[in-house]
Amino acid sequence: MPRETSIVRKTKETDITLSLRLEGEGASRVSTTVPFFDHMLTLFSLHGGFDLELSAKGDTEVDFHHLVEDVGICLGEAFRKSLGNMAGIARYAFASIPMIESLANVSVDVSARPHLVFRCPMKCEKVGAFDVELVEEFLRAFSQSSGICIHVNVLYGSNGHHTIEAVFKALGRAMADAVRIDPRVKGVPSTKGVLG
Repeated sequence: MPRETSIVRKTKETDITLSLRLEGEGASRVSTTVPFFDHMLTLFSLHGGFDLELSAKGDTEVDFHHLVEDVGICLGEAFRKSLGNMAGIARYAFASIPMIESLANVSVDVSARPHLVFRCPMKCEKVGAFDVELVEEFLRAFSQSSGICIHVNVLYGSNGHHTIEAVFKALGRAMADAVRIDPRVKGVPSTKGVLG
């Protein structure tokens, strides 16, 4: 059975519809009204091999914060629901992705124990109209709603676009490896017998 789900979130600040298929082909249709964010989510989908359909709008006249955070919440919920009891998954994964002069390392533990470590020095405050601080807000929301522990370590990088792109690509690759079904894993990959 394919692992997939759909999420709808409507608040006074945002209106989001999202569909995710883990056993996908990296196909995506993403529209958040924030072009740079669309680009990053498309990269995440492609390099993770996930099929992602996302339509999101919000009070971006205030700023992009509510929209970016709520998309992180919805994407995290979609992963959590698609994974079910997490039986048979690899659980841990790591990806190191270079993007021109930038190098991002992302480690994940799909454990139902959310946590984010974000070490990503940035030399700019914006990429176009996008506030770079929102990358951390997105990842925190994604981690909390998915129950995934995420460590992001950017070793170096001078271009903000390249650095953020490396992070999203690395997250996609790490997530793909962590959620894949490993035939060697019997049941839940924990000595406790449960994850969480």
